[in-house]
Amino acid sequence: MDTAIVLFTSDLRVHDHPALREALRRARDLVPLFVLDQAILRSWFATPNRVGFLVEALRDLRDNLRSRGADLVVRRGDTAREVGKLVQGVGAEAVFVSGGVTRTARDREERLAATLGRRSLVVCDGTTIVAPDALKTYKVFTPYWNAWREAPRRPVERAPATVRHATGVDPGEIPDAAVLVDGRPAPEVIPGGETEARRRFNSWGRGMLGRYDEIHDDLAADDTSKLGAALHFGCLSAREVEERFIDRPGGEAFVRQLCWRDFHHQTVRAFPSITTQDYRPRGRRRWRDDPEALEAWKAGRTGLPIVDAGMRQLLATGWMHNRARMITASFLCRHLGVDWRCGGRHFMDHLVDGDIANNYANWQWIAGTGNDTRPNRTFNPVRQAKRFDPSGEYVRRYLPELT
Repeated sequence: MDTAIVLFTSDLRVHDHPALREALRRARDLVPLFVLDQAILRSWFATPNRVGFLVEALRDLRDNLRSRGADLVVRRGDTAREVGKLVQGVGAEAVFVSGGVTRTARDREERLAATLGRRSLVVCDGTTIVAPDALKTYKVFTPYWNAWREAPRRPVERAPATVRHATGVDPGEIPDAAVLVDGRPAPEVIPGGETEARRRFNSWGRGMLGRYDEIHDDLAADDTSKLGAALHFGCLSAREVEERFIDRPGGEAFVRQLCWRDFHHQTVRAFPSITTQDYRPRGRRRWRDDPEALEAWKAGRTGLPIVDAGMRQLLATGWMHNRARMITASFLCRHLGVDWRCGGRHFMDHLVDGDIANNYANWQWIAGTGNDTRPNRTFNPVRQAKRFDPSGEYVRRYLPELT
């Protein structure tokens, strides 16, 4: 075919991008496109931390495409409508896109197919390592992990050296984050973009991967990869990370976490209401309506240092150590008895890596309504602090009033 559109969504990279590679195989000229969808920018997504990261990732993607002879076309509006207008304008014969699992992503694909009519919509697997529908839907992680390890893998795609861009297309502007969302990002928020993500990926892999099993729960060390946001926005390919890490010391333990990510994605594909409904029934237990306790938890002022340190880290950086996420979530649901939806939404308001599948599946796991064979599990915050922050360094870092 002569011309095709590659619609970027949560796959803001040029390395290991199956939709981009498939479009290059089939079409002579491409139009790489990203739509700042007004509906999404009015939704849970529109927080200063995530929108700021998104803008940086788009600018970096544009630079990477320009260095290969193309450009990133940016439009604002309804995604299906903007794609339809561009298809007509350039005479595109097909649109290539990475498949998603959320209700929003699947609705977008349906609307795109309806808009394109006789033209092709090509949906490629590029978000997860194993496609979300490649295995049956498991409700327990261990059997999923066993099946996942044996599942076939697609090859990792190299970044293209050149991309032929269709002529006569106005690329449009990438607006500043302040134009798209109210508020300021966290003062220590992680920078966005594929270039920065690959730098962190390579540096951390060389220096810390081999110790991952012994350091990933150490709150004070702060030596985890912090690749969550890059994976959420697709600045890094989970499949490439797996291939690069799996056979190295520490690699299997890290890849197991990537499997959890796939596990949560297949859960959401099967149960798209995960943000609002219990995945498993919680029996007779009822949640407490306690606005004061919830606000104290949000502000990191509960009086429990390990909980408050985690919540302050979230406010300061737009990120929280995974061990701290479990401690703080358990405290809200198990000790304060507050609904997991309240905690999940607060995390989504601040996390740069705020991801529907990972965030809400983990919150339901903690609350005992998700994928867990021990639904009454509780994290004792005092014991957790003694075990994972024995010197109190993590607490003092985020609660300076205690020093």
